Amino acid sequence: MALWRLYYHIIWGTKKREPLISHEIENEVYGYLIGKADHLGCIIHAIGGIEDHIHLVISIPPKLSIAECVKSLKGSSAYYYNHSLPNLPQKFIWQEGYGIFSLGGHQLST
Repeated sequence: MALWRLYYHIIWGTKKREPLISHEIENEVYGYLIGKADHLGCIIHAIGGIEDHIHLVISIPPKLSIAECVKSLKGSSAYYYNHSLPNLPQKFIWQEGYGIFSLGGHQLST
């Protein structure tokens, strides 16, 4: 078994920065992403955001590229939101791209 300690701060937004993550679905959005990350073998250490973007502090195992992880999280979550959440005001779409920053383990507590 490999030992890995890789920490990333990843940010991505909704398409055209539309305010799609309302307070009413926020917990559902975060819960889905945490579950999907777990399924991929990733660990979400923190999650949050506002109506038009999301922040994750995540550990991604070396067997999975960052791009594959983000693509899976964004793609499957948009599909899930559009097919499972009632009364969305419009189609849920994430903006292309993302921002990513590496973190050291000592930065997690700050």
